[in-house]
Amino acid sequence: MNTLSFLQGIADPFPAPELALTEPNGLLAVGGDLHPRRLLSAYYQGIFPWFNHEDPILWWSPDPRAIFLPDEVNVSRSLRKFIKKSPWRFTINHAFADVVAGCAMPREQQAGTWITGEIRLAYQQLHEMGRAHSIEVWQNERLVGGLYGINVGQVFCGESMFHRENNASKAAFVMLSQHVKAAGYQLIDAQVMNPHLLSLGAKALKREDFISQLQQLRDGVTAAHCWDKQEVTIAL
Repeated sequence: MNTLSFLQGIADPFPAPELALTEPNGLLAVGGDLHPRRLLSAYYQGIFPWFNHEDPILWWSPDPRAIFLPDEVNVSRSLRKFIKKSPWRFTINHAFADVVAGCAMPREQQAGTWITGEIRLAYQQLHEMGRAHSIEVWQNERLVGGLYGINVGQVFCGESMFHRENNASKAAFVMLSQHVKAAGYQLIDAQVMNPHLLSLGAKALKREDFISQLQQLRDGVTAAHCWDKQEVTIAL
């Protein structure tokens, strides 16, 4: 039976993802906290937080799940041409807090953001623990785009992306896919499907299949030092 669970203390465990509601799709639990230990526990089980400023903490595990295979990202001819001509450079973990702040800015036709101060602090803690990472896109010394997410074994769990110049977030994602592929990652979790992700080659995976793959990959080993601060080059 699908049911909504209410979490209290830090020791309260998450319910099984298959117990998530079908409407709204994937809502699994309410409450708890954003302690790094709980956040990592969530990602290891295929669960993630997503809530508005005025909401309690909401935990989700939708069905189906949007995922990417790192070597099957769709780079259109026009995007490839655009990136080749752009003056952008790419870095890893040079400006994590700035990337999260960029992602937190409301989009067009949005009144607010789900990336609250509480969320920003929690993911900054994960970054300092070496578990949350960012890709940055620079035009000279100006940050024009980027993304951030969590590493879980051989799975990279994407959280959010932003752009201040056309195609900068797409370029960041192409860079991410190349970087994680080279480092031995097998899967990129994109959480919830939308037209933007679909255009980049995202696939819809049944939740049970996603959880099964996550369980096989979440303790996998990737290249050492792949998330050290560095400048990287996109290959097109």
